[in-house]
Amino acid sequence: MKHLLTFFVVATLSYNATAQIQTPAPSPHAKIEQTVGLTEVTVEYSRPNMRGRTVFGDLVPYDKLWRTGANQNTMVTFSTDVTISGSKVKAGTYAIFTKPGKSNWEVYFYSDTQNWGTPQNWDESKVVAKATPEVYTMPMAIETFTITIDDVASGSAVIGILWEETYVGVKFEVPTDAMVTESIKKVMNGPTANDYFAAATYYASEGKELDQAITWMDKAMSMTKEPAFWQYRQQSLLYAKAGQKSKAIEAAKKSLEGAKKAGNDDYIKMNEDSLKEWGAK
Repeated sequence: MKHLLTFFVVATLSYNATAQIQTPAPSPHAKIEQTVGLTEVTVEYSRPNMRGRTVFGDLVPYDKLWRTGANQNTMVTFSTDVTISGSKVKAGTYAIFTKPGKSNWEVYFYSDTQNWGTPQNWDESKVVAKATPEVYTMPMAIETFTITIDDVASGSAVIGILWEETYVGVKFEVPTDAMVTESIKKVMNGPTANDYFAAATYYASEGKELDQAITWMDKAMSMTKEPAFWQYRQQSLLYAKAGQKSKAIEAAKKSLEGAKKAGNDDYIKMNEDSLKEWGAK
């Protein structure tokens, strides 16, 4: 019995020691990142090897849903909205599932990414885009399953899938032109009311050039159709700091009126205290 107990203790210690040994994953995780125009694109997937096996039509059957790699499903993330095969795809993360075929593949972008492999119950409503790229035969074999982002242009790129001697590519388009055009219009039209307001409040808080801060604040308020009570509050404090008490009182009264309508007790008290301090009647 004593020898048997000793055997179990040694075996347990040996197992614990072995469990701490790190070994490489058969299908290692990979992550690629690529900027396409103004869109950040990230692909995360696992990379199995051929290891002398026939892949497509055998290891990966034709015309059956495939996780597109190994382990957890392959995922792609777009930082902006994109277009895939004519379908508008919102910014976000999507699983990539495929049905390999001899001459064409079906490539699905699926909104549910919480799968290990393929979904147990396929939900067609979760397919945000579907592409049917042509299969190209490469002149050499690719041992390790590979996904690329190639043919990178300002408005598009191609997600490439390569393994064995097979290549398929799915083109996606990004809204670079629309984003740049909007940026140009915004800059050429000059600062917005929010820009002037932010600049004014920063200058006021840092005690920098109060005359310039007042000019910016007045500009912001003139560009705002219905200034909020908290905006009038900042304007009143700026006037007070510059020694313009009558203007400070006028702005504080507008802030107080707006705060009462909004039911904001904090701003009601702050304005009442300031008006009392500035000698308002």
